[in-house]
Amino acid sequence: MTCQYRVIIQPEAEQGIKDAYLWLSTASPRQARLWLEGLYKSIMSLEQMPLRCSLAFENSFFGEEIRQLIYGKGRNTYRILFTVIEDRVQVLFVRHSSALVQSNY
Repeated sequence: MTCQYRVIIQPEAEQGIKDAYLWLSTASPRQARLWLEGLYKSIMSLEQMPLRCSLAFENSFFGEEIRQLIYGKGRNTYRILFTVIEDRVQVLFVRHSSALVQSNY
């Protein structure tokens, strides 16, 4: 039987999602909506086997494991940064793949 994890999206991650959605919607509201739906579907996939995702570059800066799930392709690639604590997946940040690494966790 597979363990089910509870996914919790932190406020900074929600803000990153909102910012990306607003930016994408300036070019195409329809595409932005599709992107948003797909992003949340990817995030919710972390309910099953979140440890399948690789360690993020940021992992070396923190005491807890920081993992990443890549969403999108090409110029619209985003990194979903998260940690797993017991039966919870804490989504910490959603960042464009070209964003500079910040140690504000």
